[in-house]
Amino acid sequence: MTHRLEVTTPSAREIAMTRVFDAPRDLVFDCWTIPALLKRWMTGPDGWRFSVCDIDLRVGGNYRFVWQHVDGRDMGMTGTYREIVRPERLASTELFDMDWTDGEAHVTLVLTERDGRPTSVTTVLYSSEKVRDGAIQVGMADGVAAGYDRLDDVLAERVAAG
Repeated sequence: MTHRLEVTTPSAREIAMTRVFDAPRDLVFDCWTIPALLKRWMTGPDGWRFSVCDIDLRVGGNYRFVWQHVDGRDMGMTGTYREIVRPERLASTELFDMDWTDGEAHVTLVLTERDGRPTSVTTVLYSSEKVRDGAIQVGMADGVAAGYDRLDDVLAERVAAG
């Protein structure tokens, strides 16, 4: 079943992205926190691949993500985990190497479950309304939607494997 990504702006500095998945909430949480699973779906737009996915999953632990384009360009970011409540909540900071966001953004993933189907709400708090609007203008939601479609495939495969 295909679900649509809903994007809202709950405040002048935030983007919230909501999506329903057809898999157990624990599995969706795993796909956000286990490098081998994360690398399968968070690959970015066409032409990009996830080349570095290092995760120290503990409060105060850091992560490092790097995507590489077929033309050799890299895009990297680092962050620190601020809150981990499995399988309900994951909060972290993020800072891109080429800091287009004017400093750290704060990202919160909340997973709720109803009738065995989790709803994911990812909220990104930026440094300013200008930065938030810039993220919207560059098509961030399109990239997230494509990633979540790939996540659907990973989840379906994992559910089928039992």
